[in-house]
Amino acid sequence: MRGHGADVGGASAAALQRLVTQGEPGTRSFRWFRSGFVKLRRKSRSELLLRPPEATRRRVESSMGLLARARKEWFIIGIVLVILAARLEPRFGVRGGPLKPEVTVAYVAVSLIFFNSGLSLKTEELTSALLHVRLHLFVQSFTLVFFPLVIWLLLKVLALTAIDQWLLRGLQTVSCMPPPVSSAVILTKAVGGNEAAAIFNSAFGSFLGIVVTPLLLLLFLGSASSVPFSSIFSQLFVTVVLPLVLGQVCRRFLREHLERRKLPFGAVSSGVLLLIIYTTFCDTFSHPDIELEPTSLLLLVIVIFLIQLSFMLLTFTFSTR
Repeated sequence: MRGHGADVGGASAAALQRLVTQGEPGTRSFRWFRSGFVKLRRKSRSELLLRPPEATRRRVESSMGLLARARKEWFIIGIVLVILAARLEPRFGVRGGPLKPEVTVAYVAVSLIFFNSGLSLKTEELTSALLHVRLHLFVQSFTLVFFPLVIWLLLKVLALTAIDQWLLRGLQTVSCMPPPVSSAVILTKAVGGNEAAAIFNSAFGSFLGIVVTPLLLLLFLGSASSVPFSSIFSQLFVTVVLPLVLGQVCRRFLREHLERRKLPFGAVSSGVLLLIIYTTFCDTFSHPDIELEPTSLLLLVIVIFLIQLSFMLLTFTFSTR
């Protein structure tokens, strides 16, 4: 019975196929059914021809993912590119070169960063940031007391290794410096931190460093130095305080426009920071006669990376309590 049913079903299907493909000229319903069936077959074939292969689709999706990742991490990629550009042609961005970084970077770029911050931040945010006394005490004591002391103790141990002693003295010198003015603000904004507090601590730490940094260098390295207080104070006022105030004044007249347009303040500041990084490495690569032992330099880079990682974990642990 099962075989007989299969034969009947096969014959019925074959008859239906002949009826649809050939049709009976006198039957209107079958002509309509046949035209619909032909259109359906043509549509299916065209969809198969237009559908891209699976491998091609995966390659396209992978390329789109890489482009999206590159757009998200454009600042890191930019750092690598400007360092390579400085290595290939350092004369363009060196002091006294065509770019004139002693003016364009030291004054114009830094002023633009703080004018941009003053234009983007609400006055209420700056005012409330001034009242975070505990935060300011923690940042300044961590930067100008705790960090130099820890580095001094660490260098006592590293002095027993094969690392060049002048590199170690340079690391101690850097540890006694106040927080960076421009990069601290930009990187804090990039990670979604308290930009207003970063601005205050950068400016206040720079003014405080005029007095504290020479004392730290005398204490840890035994080297005294003369500090041009008036020129440093005037430069900080012109490049930090004045642009910030001007940005706030302009914001009062452009508040509605700024809040409606959502201008890319962070991208502008990050681009200016790339210019600062470029000129810094141009100065570094313009002195090829500096003799540094590769082994000592590599070891110091590893040490700095571990120091950064350790202090980031330490500050994160204390700040989240």
